[in-house]
Amino acid sequence: MRFKTLCGLVVGSYVALAVTMAAGAQAKDGANPNLLVSPAWLAEHQKDANLVLLHVGEPKDFPAEHIPGAQLIELRDIATGFGMENKSLTLELPEMAQLQEAFEKRGISNNSRVVVYFGKDWYSPSTRVIWTLTYVGLGDRVSLLDGGMPAWKAAGHAVTAEVKTPARGHLTITEHPEILVKASWLADHVRKPDVALMDARGKEDWAGSRNPRNMSRVGHIPGAASLPMEALVAENGNLKSAAELNEIFSAAGAKRGSRVVSYCYVGQRATVLWFSARMLGYDAALYDGSWDEWSKHDDWAIEGPAKAETKQ
Repeated sequence: MRFKTLCGLVVGSYVALAVTMAAGAQAKDGANPNLLVSPAWLAEHQKDANLVLLHVGEPKDFPAEHIPGAQLIELRDIATGFGMENKSLTLELPEMAQLQEAFEKRGISNNSRVVVYFGKDWYSPSTRVIWTLTYVGLGDRVSLLDGGMPAWKAAGHAVTAEVKTPARGHLTITEHPEILVKASWLADHVRKPDVALMDARGKEDWAGSRNPRNMSRVGHIPGAASLPMEALVAENGNLKSAAELNEIFSAAGAKRGSRVVSYCYVGQRATVLWFSARMLGYDAALYDGSWDEWSKHDDWAIEGPAKAETKQ
């Protein structure tokens, strides 16, 4: 499942955030100021031997234009639960063998420097790819291209229709379960003072007044604050400044030292919160099952209406 999201993130906002992180302002040890790279940085490093570019977008658009050397990656390559026959959870972390095959096929090795970018407006699928790369151990060597391919083109850099097959990579997976929480853990930690649980769905979905994904129940996980992904983006489409993001996360209940856990419908939109929280220096994790899993269990507590009378 792909849910298109806002794009148009400009270099200035992200660079300001990275500079703040580099200066150590309110950042904890382990924060990664290199999560964002600019088009200028990519142009300078485009011919680095260990660089791997991953393009996230419509498969039909990729052959028409992409950044030279990029490899197309789809969420179905790195997650389970796709197709009309699917009766399980959507967009779940698969077996590690599937991830190893998907990443090695695209030229990723242990020493690769990976840059992920969206072709048009697929920001949350891109952060889902970054989350997955981080899970398998590439977290300190993977970044998002600031503004995606639109920013790359706006800066005057070339795109191509030539599709190249890379040499196969050799990746040794080292799992990082600290960025993934399961329902059992969450059930034991709701309302814990050191856990800031955040719901990245729309406000009405959090409140239980609508059910756009036709899920089993409506409402939210107890103690979860509403923080829609869109709240991190300004009206002009740019990511909000570091100062604004810090205020937003603080207002949603995050404190320095908190573990920020995000969820959404199926575990895609929530990776935008995970990505932003990680940039700000929080200990961030994703509840991958998200509302898709939680809503299916009538014995798991919720806040808000318990049943959706009308499934829209």
